[in-house]
Amino acid sequence: MAALQHTTTTEDPTALARFGGLEVVAKLIVEGYMIGQHKSPFKGSSVEFVEHRQYYPGDEIRHIDWRAYGKTGHYYVKEFEEETNLRSYLLVDCSGSMAFRGKTISKFDYARQLAAAMAYLLLSQRDSCGLITFDTQVADRREPSTNRDTFGQIVKLLEGRTPGKEGQLGGILSQILPSLKRRSLVFLFTDAFDELERLTTSLKQLRMAQHDVVLFQITAPEEETFPYRQPTQFRDLERAGHDVVADPHRLRKRYLERFQEFREVLIRQCGAAGIDLVSLTTEKPYHQVLGEFLSTRSQRKQQR
Repeated sequence: MAALQHTTTTEDPTALARFGGLEVVAKLIVEGYMIGQHKSPFKGSSVEFVEHRQYYPGDEIRHIDWRAYGKTGHYYVKEFEEETNLRSYLLVDCSGSMAFRGKTISKFDYARQLAAAMAYLLLSQRDSCGLITFDTQVADRREPSTNRDTFGQIVKLLEGRTPGKEGQLGGILSQILPSLKRRSLVFLFTDAFDELERLTTSLKQLRMAQHDVVLFQITAPEEETFPYRQPTQFRDLERAGHDVVADPHRLRKRYLERFQEFREVLIRQCGAAGIDLVSLTTEKPYHQVLGEFLSTRSQRKQQR
């Protein structure tokens, strides 16, 4: 009975959030389902030396080329082919719309729990992992590393962040792009609520820069079904004081049409750009999200 209760609880994101901090949650998600179940869909096999690059805080000291330092007075890191292929960033949207919650945890809480689990998975496989959080601008940044303290630092940053003001997602991504100095695997955790042309332009720019992009579009169940029946006060999470009482019956049809149109365009644009789009709601168990995504990615990698 205890084992059954554990399984049932860890399948529910809202219940899982009560287990403890992000570190505990991430380990429950990954160790309880992923480790030993899937071969890494991210790993390469070559460790051939490629080139030097500038040292960034968080890089492993053992990779510093001290001979280059002696000649130039600057720190450089030896870059290997495997490290080039496995450099990954977790981009977590902390804008106001991510604070929305209905019957489940907020989109932001779901995003940071999923991001923490992905960090733990990547680092467990000795892949390099970093973090960028943002709202109207970049809030936190931790450069990719395989250091043993990387996971703890990522978790600490995620736990210390709360949803802020609303920014333009496409604009923020365009600002982040030039700072991604190496070809990277970029995971974006967001509701993707932005002007579509601006957003898809930024996503395409990431792909044109040779980054591998995975977009986890996270929505609340209520945003997909609009279940409201009685006159309801809708509070704008992006702008303080912008609340309105409306009759859901008048809004429902048009809202659902526009939401479906938004989703369909996003799917087409991501597909055309070669971006992995994973659409999910905050009630979906994490192990299903990770399992389905990794399985699909592994199959696609084998077909290349």
